[in-house]
Amino acid sequence: MRLLLDSQVLLAVVHHEVTAKLGAPIDLLLKSPNEKNVSAASLWEIAIKHRLSKLRLMLPLEQLPGYFQALDYHLLAIDHRHAIEDLVDQPSTKDPFDRMLLAQCQVEGMRLVTTDRGLVRHPLAWRSA
Repeated sequence: MRLLLDSQVLLAVVHHEVTAKLGAPIDLLLKSPNEKNVSAASLWEIAIKHRLSKLRLMLPLEQLPGYFQALDYHLLAIDHRHAIEDLVDQPSTKDPFDRMLLAQCQVEGMRLVTTDRGLVRHPLAWRSA
């Protein structure tokens, strides 16, 4: 299964708090051999919040891409297909970052790993068995 990790999940990974913040099912999922992807949209969202002093990071911002690559996570760029994708199931959220992640999932055949209440029930979201 191809997975796209949302910002909350990525931050829990960076801060080594996956089980405590996200629960055992997501921790097990992240330890599985599934393909894990990091969207440029999530990195952008993290960078904005960090620069606005709304988010503290355990690593310097510029080290995040390399950190995720060292974990064998793939970096996913935003391209024109993602930008113009019309989601089959429109989410309740108006957040452009969330909408981009869902568009990337739909285009790339991925499942979104999230704990966001507005997204966990979306058909493109990953669900534990």
